[in-house]
Amino acid sequence: MTSYLKTHPTRDGYFGSYGGAMLPPVLVPHFQAIAEAYDRISNSAEFIRDLRYIRKHFQGRPTPVSYLKNLSGTCGGAQIYAKREDLNHTGAHKLNHCMAEALLARHMGKTKLMAETGAGQHGVALATAAAYFGMECEIHMGEIDIAKEAPNVTRMKLLGAKLVPVGFGGRSLKEAVDSCFQSYVAQADTALFAIGSVVGPHPFPMMVRNFQHVVGIEAREQFLEMTGKLPDIVTACVGGGSNAMGIFAGFIDDEDVALYGIEPRGTSSALGDHAATITYGEDGDIHGFRTMVLKDADGNPAPVHTVASGLDYPGVGPEHAYLHRSGRATYAWADDKEALAAFFALSRQEGIIPALESAHAVAFAMREAKNHPGKSILINLSGRGDKDIDYVTQNFGFGGVL
Repeated sequence: MTSYLKTHPTRDGYFGSYGGAMLPPVLVPHFQAIAEAYDRISNSAEFIRDLRYIRKHFQGRPTPVSYLKNLSGTCGGAQIYAKREDLNHTGAHKLNHCMAEALLARHMGKTKLMAETGAGQHGVALATAAAYFGMECEIHMGEIDIAKEAPNVTRMKLLGAKLVPVGFGGRSLKEAVDSCFQSYVAQADTALFAIGSVVGPHPFPMMVRNFQHVVGIEAREQFLEMTGKLPDIVTACVGGGSNAMGIFAGFIDDEDVALYGIEPRGTSSALGDHAATITYGEDGDIHGFRTMVLKDADGNPAPVHTVASGLDYPGVGPEHAYLHRSGRATYAWADDKEALAAFFALSRQEGIIPALESAHAVAFAMREAKNHPGKSILINLSGRGDKDIDYVTQNFGFGGVL
């Protein structure tokens, strides 16, 4: 059987009808150069050797899989496990592709890294990569997210990044992407726009997935070693969807493993109250690629809301849209209340404070465990919650009750 990863996407970046690269003419040669450099460099012995060294000796990989015994006992039914990307350096999965993108940029002769960020984890990771490689770094971040994620703002500045506040529109992740694209046009000769998820024009959905695949490779081997079999369910939160594609990629050819992406339903199903793109969206274009999009009455990307800034996006990675349409993955949701309850439950029952983004997947596992007695659920715990503790305690106290 031919591996899924070897056949998806197509050479022009399509997963079925989703993906591609719809770019202004001035950026077409730059994205083509990135795609060509990735094809040429990523399989070279030098690149693979350097990336393996970084992952082991700088990032601290492999991260472990932990059995969540107390949470499993409380929820009843399925046994719950977590892939601990919160223990990756900088506290989230984002560094997996940021270090690789920075290494690629160095091979291309670039001197600067640029990106958008929502919760700040991608911004921190890219600032870390820039510091490691001695490169400049420019991060665009919405004003709402700057206020919510103050610890990560401080970390980015300490790491030497230039932070660009974005004050137009919804002042969140979508606008940060818009702002960064505008800035990148004038700097494309010397800078790499290190897109922060499996979104954007080709080759980024493919590149970021492949750089995040290390999560799935490790998790598959670790789970087999721990239990002697594969998990029945693998689940991860989905905004753009990089952490989910990273772990899904390790199990995507295993038909007996069910894949669940968990979207943020916010405070209600009303447009503007959530960011559950696959659940409530439709086909459309955003930021230079075809995918599923939440649209307003005029057909434009709609305003969105979620307690988790890193999931605050009205689109989704094109591969997730494809996996949904093909039926290989199922997309469900957790709302703000469930995510907050899971945030407190994992903290108090397991001694692990999760990122609010990751807490959506924890909430799903807690909700579904009782429906799968004798089965196993593996969560991709995509990040730690240090960045969220001030926001959570100031707005919701310490008890997890809204």
